[in-house]
Amino acid sequence: MEEQNVEDNRNVDGKNDSKSAKRKKKIIFLCSGIAGLIVIVWLLIHFLLPKPSEIEWLSNKMIAVYIAIGLLAAAVGAWFILRKTLRTRLRMQKAIRLDPDINDWLVVFNWTPKVLYVPTIIASFLAAGISCFHGISGAAIGGIWFAVFFLNFLIEEYDISIKILIITIVSLGFFLLWLHLLGWVVPFLKLFRNIAVSMNATVYLLVGIIGLLAIIISWLKGLFYYVSITPNYMNLQEGPTESGEQIGREDYNSRIDTSDFLERLMGFGRIIITFKDRKREPIAVLVWRIQKKAQLLESVRAKFAIDHLQQTQTQAK
Repeated sequence: MEEQNVEDNRNVDGKNDSKSAKRKKKIIFLCSGIAGLIVIVWLLIHFLLPKPSEIEWLSNKMIAVYIAIGLLAAAVGAWFILRKTLRTRLRMQKAIRLDPDINDWLVVFNWTPKVLYVPTIIASFLAAGISCFHGISGAAIGGIWFAVFFLNFLIEEYDISIKILIITIVSLGFFLLWLHLLGWVVPFLKLFRNIAVSMNATVYLLVGIIGLLAIIISWLKGLFYYVSITPNYMNLQEGPTESGEQIGREDYNSRIDTSDFLERLMGFGRIIITFKDRKREPIAVLVWRIQKKAQLLESVRAKFAIDHLQQTQTQAK
């Protein structure tokens, strides 16, 4: 019993030391960041701005500068005021990770289906860069980009299982064989030459930026709208504060949906949560790295956590 108490005291001391070390690191990081920001602002003022006597303080440009500085100051002030009230997904993961009673857990959020257009976004940025070089056919770049976009559209719009994919490939092979017997393969392929998609670099860049913004907004939304699953309960978080709902493990079921083969190749799948209350609609969460998430979910649902304090008290008795 005494050895156990000594070990518990050591664990508490170790946690306190780690907390103090983290606080020191945060203070050092904050001070160095403020010092670096002051140096950068001073360099910008000293080398970029004209002398105070030459500045027109009420000009349109200076008014725009005032507005930008005001918005930046308001954003920083709002962050310092609200940062302790925000309950983000990252903070929830940290809290669960530090909980000694929980060893297995899973926190997921719903990605937008537009995340499946990542190959198109990458192709858009590449096409924008290649279009800046002369001597490269714009129709060829547009054709390759359109092919990538078309495949992405099929992946996002339709649930293509491996059975349907195999049937489609075999059917296409028989179709080309039939065209070969008739001698129409080359004329059929020449039809695609008439599809000439040609866009300038600005359009490609705009498409890539819009798609990237959609993914970033989805990630930011996932900071406040997420699902955390532990052995004893599931928490549905809906907002930046504590506006969530806890559901006991006996009141819901979960399953993994990876029926879309092409989505699975990209690492995506869905976690389907159904409730015993039939009036509640099921929740489908599109997640990345579905293989790891599925293993974690199986591990969480297979266990039941017992409070560490109660366990130590029963051992003491």
